Amino acid sequence: MTAHTWWLLLILTVAIAALIYLINSRLRVHPFVALILVSVGTGIAAGEPAAKLAGSIEEGAGGTLGDVGVTLALGAMLGRLLSDSGATDTIARALVARAEPRRLPWLVGAAAFVIGVPMFFEVGLIVLLPLIFSVARRMESHGGTKGSPYVLLGVPAIASLSTLHGMLPPHPGPLTAMTGLHADLGLTLGVGIVCAVPTVILAGPVYARWIAPRLPDVAPDAALVAQFAGAERQPAAVGSGSGVQAGTDTPGRRTGVPTGLAVAAVLVPVVLMLLRTLAETVLDESSGLGAALVFAGEPLVAMLAGFVFAFGVTIFGSGRSGDETRASLTDSLKSIAAILLIIGGGGAFKQVLQDSGVGDAIASAAEGAHINVILLGWLIALLLSLTTGSATVGIVSATGIVAPLIGDGGGLEASLLVVAIGAGSLGLNYVNHAGFWLVKESFGMDLSQATKTQTVVQTLVSVLGLAMALLLSVFA
Repeated sequence: MTAHTWWLLLILTVAIAALIYLINSRLRVHPFVALILVSVGTGIAAGEPAAKLAGSIEEGAGGTLGDVGVTLALGAMLGRLLSDSGATDTIARALVARAEPRRLPWLVGAAAFVIGVPMFFEVGLIVLLPLIFSVARRMESHGGTKGSPYVLLGVPAIASLSTLHGMLPPHPGPLTAMTGLHADLGLTLGVGIVCAVPTVILAGPVYARWIAPRLPDVAPDAALVAQFAGAERQPAAVGSGSGVQAGTDTPGRRTGVPTGLAVAAVLVPVVLMLLRTLAETVLDESSGLGAALVFAGEPLVAMLAGFVFAFGVTIFGSGRSGDETRASLTDSLKSIAAILLIIGGGGAFKQVLQDSGVGDAIASAAEGAHINVILLGWLIALLLSLTTGSATVGIVSATGIVAPLIGDGGGLEASLLVVAIGAGSLGLNYVNHAGFWLVKESFGMDLSQATKTQTVVQTLVSVLGLAMALLLSVFA
């Protein structure tokens, strides 16, 4: 490597250190502003002409948001519609209504897996808390449970929601990485599911069975349990066989959302995306059906279709008024405004790295050091997520750094790299992450207990996701 290459690598190192400092120091600079500042500084230090630097930032931010922003907004609104209509509640309660106690951790994990397809981690957990609390309270009253039933049921939910949030599109992190690495959507979904299922099993129900007896005192505040799982929201007694009928939420009140319709509302976008891949693989390019399926499976179109379907379920199935629904959708967009800005800032950083020559220097160094690109992407995302407290910053920055290593992208390697980067962003989730505090306070844990659940579970998800990606890379 030349002296100039070493200089560019030094610039990258300083840029990452500056990003961490700006976000974590007492200045507490917003990640979006920090990314833009670091992008400008990196471009200037690398010798990119000032006139071109502004264009790089605009192109990077605009291009990334153009690919991801509208899809993410539709995804946020879709998740809110599913929650408002009672579809997610219907799915969750239908799964556990007639379950035996020993199967409940598995079924709660399954419910979280389905609900987690369109929902962010924090939103999905809040949606599931009434189910977890009410079933756990019934398990307490029946006795025979080793350890805390709240841990036994909460850990599988955390594992499922975090795995999907970090490793599968259409969630913002994987979708951003997929766009930056030019990975195929259907292939990424396919390998993501293959990696996610064993990861969720081991980090969820299996780990829950081990850790629950070691945390017998974990129980949320009684007032919080009553708020989320009052008498009007309790499911059938565990193992009673009586069950909650599909489409009911509280005794005497119908949600109007049958279980089949609720499942369809959740899975519409995913099915369309997978059909697109099937059409591209099986059907001829000149086929009219193939062209229609490819169009319908575009992330933007698939999410729009899911939104329209869920909108109909909400308006006609749950009886909510148009004004209520519009207000709810507006509120859902507020929660993703910061994420959109961070993604745009990450896109600007990626473009500056590429246009200034830093990306080529990264590729040269990695080639000389023979670093496995999947492991490298995972490690960078892990470290940046840990130090900045933002999984999104970890993903968008890691994507920009490793993108030059796979050329034009595409193929199995690019899809596995998306999964690995997403998995890396989940690991070592601790006190500088919002999700850590949500779990801690929701379940009434102290710091040690929250570390043994939230931190350990997400680190297990991270390591297992990497292991699965490396295993599948044998076939790349």
